[in-house]
Amino acid sequence: METAAFFQALSRIYPAERLLTKTVQLLPYESDALTAFRRKPAAVVLPETAQEVIDTVRLCYQAGVPFVARGSGTSLSGGSLPIEDGLVIALNRLNRILKVDPEQRLAVVQPGVVNLHITHAAEPFGLYYAPDPSSQPVCTIGGNVAFNSGGAHCLKYGMTSNHILKIKAVLADGEVVEFGSDSVEGVGVGPDLIGLFVGSEGLFGVALEITVRLLPKPERYRTVLAAYHSLEMAGNAVATVVASGLLPGAMEIMDRLAIKAAETAVNAGYPAGAAAVLIVELEGETEQVDLEFEELMDLINNSGAYEVRVAQNEAERIKIWKGRKGAFSSVGRLSPDYVVQDGVVPRSRLGQVLAHIDRLSQEYGLDVANVFHAGDGNLHPLILYDGRQPGALDRAEELAGKILKMCIELGGSITGEHGVGMEKREYMPVLFSPVDLETMNAIRRQIDPKEIANRGKKLPGGEAPALKMHGMHPLEQQGIISRE
Repeated sequence: METAAFFQALSRIYPAERLLTKTVQLLPYESDALTAFRRKPAAVVLPETAQEVIDTVRLCYQAGVPFVARGSGTSLSGGSLPIEDGLVIALNRLNRILKVDPEQRLAVVQPGVVNLHITHAAEPFGLYYAPDPSSQPVCTIGGNVAFNSGGAHCLKYGMTSNHILKIKAVLADGEVVEFGSDSVEGVGVGPDLIGLFVGSEGLFGVALEITVRLLPKPERYRTVLAAYHSLEMAGNAVATVVASGLLPGAMEIMDRLAIKAAETAVNAGYPAGAAAVLIVELEGETEQVDLEFEELMDLINNSGAYEVRVAQNEAERIKIWKGRKGAFSSVGRLSPDYVVQDGVVPRSRLGQVLAHIDRLSQEYGLDVANVFHAGDGNLHPLILYDGRQPGALDRAEELAGKILKMCIELGGSITGEHGVGMEKREYMPVLFSPVDLETMNAIRRQIDPKEIANRGKKLPGGEAPALKMHGMHPLEQQGIISRE
């Protein structure tokens, strides 16, 4: 399909105010939260109904135009980076919670619904949605599904994939499908198509409706903050807690730099002089939590912590978590630029890994702030650099690569929840065999023969441009679109 014909067809789906083509309109969509990567799309469309999404995907398939579906753009791996001269389908206006069923403990939502808004809708029924990425006040459920996001409480409750019951989606070739079940009891019957779709990073199509599992709110929380003189000691404390058989709702570590950032931004009041703080939270039925709390305190008090605090009320608990939840964004106060990594290592090796990251930081002369889900070995080292200095980004990426390779060598993974996106594609052949990768590509091509859905992400390979704009085309002359 010719460029002019493609835009003419788009203009029949969308009014001018929801078909963005001006440079200033496209600017917010050129990058996601990994701002080191930027690309300019040919256009952005703002659908308000599922049918508009379906019509758009079918048009893209017919024309061979690659597309990226995105929500709030909080991806930290370049996963929602536009395809050069392709189309961005922005889903934020598909933000309705279609149903909350307290009896079945589920909610049906559109992809543009903000993660935290699901919990707000479920609260009157004593329920909540468990996956809680740090960006949960702004990230959308469609993106959570694409990247199988986790959060602080994924240790006990699992990732997004563990809380999705059913998905209605439009595949890259325009076919509308439904898989999963309307109840918890029906999940697991037949092929695990939800497991295939969740975490596929948009390579198969676009989720239109998502049925999520809701959980009863815990009766009781006990939140402990412990301060250590070394990061390695905090990592060893995590290994001790895990070895004891306790299963906290969350275990999080922040190092000195992350603490400094959090204090600057939200005044969390963490212990002065700490090289690392460990946050451990127990949750569940009151009797069980109280018994586990006694055992946890024995372990923490014998772990070498120089200061231990226990939240005495909800306000103190919220304050502890406010610093942790705001750590990623707060690091921007310490450095003009940073690269966030997302590797996974066995929990028993945490102390060793953290010591190695510290050595790499000194070797490269770049500060590294560590914020991570310690309970499941999910590292989030933030490598600070100044992009105005020649070669600084290259050094940061090289350091990040060494961390990822270390994760693989120790039996871990290159991602726990941020996805592969653009940033980690080159490490896929290190983690997977050629047979593994070809199997992934074969499955992808079965669903998306033209490879137009989020082309160039996750799987190694080239990225061909789709729409090349040379001069003014007829729709510009008619005033339907503008590239100014």
